[in-house]
Amino acid sequence: QVQLVESGGGLVQAGGSLRLSCAASKRFFSMHYMGWYRQAPGKQRELVATITSGGGTNYADSVKGRFTISRDNAKNTVYLQMNSLKPEDTAVYYCRRFYPPNGIDYWGKGTLVTVSS
Repeated sequence: QVQLVESGGGLVQAGGSLRLSCAASKRFFSMHYMGWYRQAPGKQRELVATITSGGGTNYADSVKGRFTISRDNAKNTVYLQMNSLKPEDTAVYYCRRFYPPNGIDYWGKGTLVTVSS
């Protein structure tokens, strides 16, 4: 059974940093793409960052230069380092595990990030 468990959310002041973690089940983890998405109150869920099995990354324009996605295949974990946080980064952050060639697509339950001004 695929499980994704996010952690690391919380309350931080603007300009601060947080690191989110997403622990995944081991099976085929290194082959799968991983991503972070977020959903702010009253808004649609949006892409934050993704990382392929080969380490290629993609970021939303709004977080480029501030956020860094990384993965540790030995620990079956993907991270999102968030620096220079802004109030508009406030959202529930979701981890996603996916692999387009075979349609695998799983989501975590989310972790809340609140950035105060």
